[in-house]
Amino acid sequence: MTLQRLTIRRPDDWHVHLRDGEMLSKVAPYTARQFARAIVMPNLVPAVTRVEVAAAYRDRVVAAAGESFTPLMTCYLTDDAEPDELARGFAEGVWVAAKLYPAGATTNSASGVTDIRNIGPVLERMQQIGMTLCIHGEVTDADVDVFDREAVFIDRILTPLVREFPALKIVLEHITTKQAVEFVAAAPDNVAATITPQHLHLNRNALFKGGLRPHAYCLPVVKREEHRLAVRKAAVSGSPKFFLGTDSAPHAREAKESPCGCAGIFNAPYALESYVQVFEDEGALDKFEGFASEHGAGFYGLPLNEGSVTLERVEQRIPERVDELVPFHAGDLLRWSLAD
Repeated sequence: MTLQRLTIRRPDDWHVHLRDGEMLSKVAPYTARQFARAIVMPNLVPAVTRVEVAAAYRDRVVAAAGESFTPLMTCYLTDDAEPDELARGFAEGVWVAAKLYPAGATTNSASGVTDIRNIGPVLERMQQIGMTLCIHGEVTDADVDVFDREAVFIDRILTPLVREFPALKIVLEHITTKQAVEFVAAAPDNVAATITPQHLHLNRNALFKGGLRPHAYCLPVVKREEHRLAVRKAAVSGSPKFFLGTDSAPHAREAKESPCGCAGIFNAPYALESYVQVFEDEGALDKFEGFASEHGAGFYGLPLNEGSVTLERVEQRIPERVDELVPFHAGDLLRWSLAD
């Protein structure tokens, strides 16, 4: 008999971009509708590098999303990041993690780290206090093919980093390659990874299907089919090393459909419906609650959420626009719907 309803413990999103100002007000309620907590990315302009700035941003997120939603804030690492400032924010409960953007790797990352050696003292302090390092794992060298940047990052930077800081908790964000899956699976238990819905559904053909498709463009860019299949296998494996992180990254339609379109996919409105379809296709609905609601909390050392959400086998056509933004799966038919 085909399952008609699936109820799971209320899930969390371990990687989301909520932006600020008017955009924050638009998009935060979609994340809060599905998730109890979310790791909120700090790549605003200016970037979130100070404790007081992060606390103020947290207040704005709660005002936009509602009191029932808990934003988990992150510190944007720069070449001159201060170990004492990071430790203070972590001790005061403002920061849960710090985010490493290699300079120029993605949206608003110009102030990111230019050389991993520049933040050695910061990483040592984070290792001492148990603060998690979230990594956008791509090199930005001009001579490296954009489709190879994650694999090269693992070889050149992440492998030595794990060796030098063996107790540092690391999340390799939005993994996209077979190499990333294999690295995380073989690494010690203090290394984990988040997986987005788009990297489970799309391969790089989606960028060019019937023409150039800017709303399929994100960073890290989607890869060959063999990599998509490897990431799907990891997601549904039941391994606690892999957990949900949407990397929902909204941009105005005009910013996406432009001569230099912004990277990012707005998947927050139908994230759970997108993920659960993959788990059903892979015959792994029994593994979905772990991926969505348990593995991330376990890695971060946080309690599991109370309450639940229910998905129903009710088909829905995803609208072409949501609050003037183009959502992931726009125009597509999904088999599941989130129950009210």
